Amino acid sequence: MANNKSAKKRIQIAERNRLINKSYKSTVRTLTKKTLENCEKYKKNPNEDNENLVKTSLNKAFSLIDKAVKKNVLHKNNGANKKSKINNLVKTTLTSK
Repeated sequence: MANNKSAKKRIQIAERNRLINKSYKSTVRTLTKKTLENCEKYKKNPNEDNENLVKTSLNKAFSLIDKAVKKNVLHKNNGANKKSKINNLVKTTLTSK
């Protein structure tokens, strides 16, 4: 256990940051899954509405990944890998009509 005031404060700050980082990572996973679900929906029923749904969910996922990288929740290479993986899946879905 921490013995001085500054160490106790660092423990509080670390816990606060851990919770914020956890929410970012969780939301990135959720948006990735939603994008993949929308891709599957588009494969089953390729129309303009589903295509727009895929594109908007892709934009939201990219935006959140970029914010997480900016705030040092994710490493920049990790963020780039996540974006690349999602983008490749979306590209193959949208081009295979």
